[in-house]
Amino acid sequence: MNRLELIREMSRHLTTEREAKLAVLKIFELMAGALRNNEKVVISNFGTFKVKERMPRQARNPKTNQKVMVGPRKSIRFKPSRKLTSGI
Repeated sequence: MNRLELIREMSRHLTTEREAKLAVLKIFELMAGALRNNEKVVISNFGTFKVKERMPRQARNPKTNQKVMVGPRKSIRFKPSRKLTSGI
């Protein structure tokens, strides 16, 4: 399911598709803002999104085979809830 399909499903429960689009976009905006502030986003019976710091590491350029240092970075991790994984 992609964003457009999610909006169409939501529009069945709300009055218009425009209202559903605004609701879905606002949810994603709020989640992204919380993750930017290094907050956890917990959605009951679905899962948890959290920011994880990745340590600097040494990598290799595949073209030249030269070693390169890759700096620290942040990534987002998702851990599904038990209820979500047991229903699959």
